[in-house]
Amino acid sequence: MTITIQVRFFAALREAVGASVLTLQTRAGTVGALRDELIGRGSPWAEALARGKSLRASVDHAMADDATPLRAGAEVAFFPPVTGG
Repeated sequence: MTITIQVRFFAALREAVGASVLTLQTRAGTVGALRDELIGRGSPWAEALARGKSLRASVDHAMADDATPLRAGAEVAFFPPVTGG
């Protein structure tokens, strides 16, 4: 089943992929599958979202991991880890 979601990119990821928001039709059922799908687009997506990079994700403003399920209309955000001081 194909769903439509909105994907947001923040900070260095936004700069790397050249977009802050993307409306996407996908068959990905989880955040991890979505990340793999985006990596599959090739450069610059593959470098920015590479599996070796430490990234955070959220779904509908709640922290998420690779196993978090996606639903139609979801907002998924990818962002680098943030540290405070």
